[in-house]
Amino acid sequence: MQDSSKQALLKHLSGRTFKTVLDAPSGGGWLPEALGPDVEVDGIDLYVDQASGYRNFWKQDLDEGLPKECGGYDLICCCEGLEHVGSPLLLLRHFHRSLKENGTLIITTPNVWYPQARLQYLLRGFFPSFPALVGKVEPGTHMHITPWSYPQLYVFTKLAGFCAPIIVPEPLQRIPRFHERLIGFPAKLHYRRKLRMANSKEEKYFWESAGSRESRCGSHLIVEATKII
Repeated sequence: MQDSSKQALLKHLSGRTFKTVLDAPSGGGWLPEALGPDVEVDGIDLYVDQASGYRNFWKQDLDEGLPKECGGYDLICCCEGLEHVGSPLLLLRHFHRSLKENGTLIITTPNVWYPQARLQYLLRGFFPSFPALVGKVEPGTHMHITPWSYPQLYVFTKLAGFCAPIIVPEPLQRIPRFHERLIGFPAKLHYRRKLRMANSKEEKYFWESAGSRESRCGSHLIVEATKII
């Protein structure tokens, strides 16, 4: 996760109180220090045996969900993890189960909807950062296997019991270059048409979010979803 995305996330969370947090996967272990000493942070990662700064730490394959001990969190951060998971709905349901009522889920992931990614998929059949893995498929290795866009995140978080996710602005959601605008123009017109035809508030919100510059043009996504009962 790039430093600019970390700063955008911390800015988004600033001013809110989180007493207990789950960092899954924990990766480089940057979150406890960033949140400060007053926040109790638990961590999970498949590739790290132990990490400093965490109240509890588990070595766990997130394809199997969360440990039974996980629960009662105000905030769960899944930073650069969902694209590595082959069972994302199972994991998201475990996140939902482990959050308090009205708890917050943060997901960060590469976005495959931006124009250059669409063009590469058209020409090669593979998205950026999601190459062919022939000869490299081995359980427990660090592979990008599940590509994400805002519509996919919307469907999976809703299926797991969350409200519709909101997009958090960040520097990687830059203004597109001229050729990218040309590539993305037909899709932009399509989303605008869908927005005009929307018959409900939720449908309108979906097309506003899916058709936003952040969703269409950014190479990276940060979204927030709230647990609903």
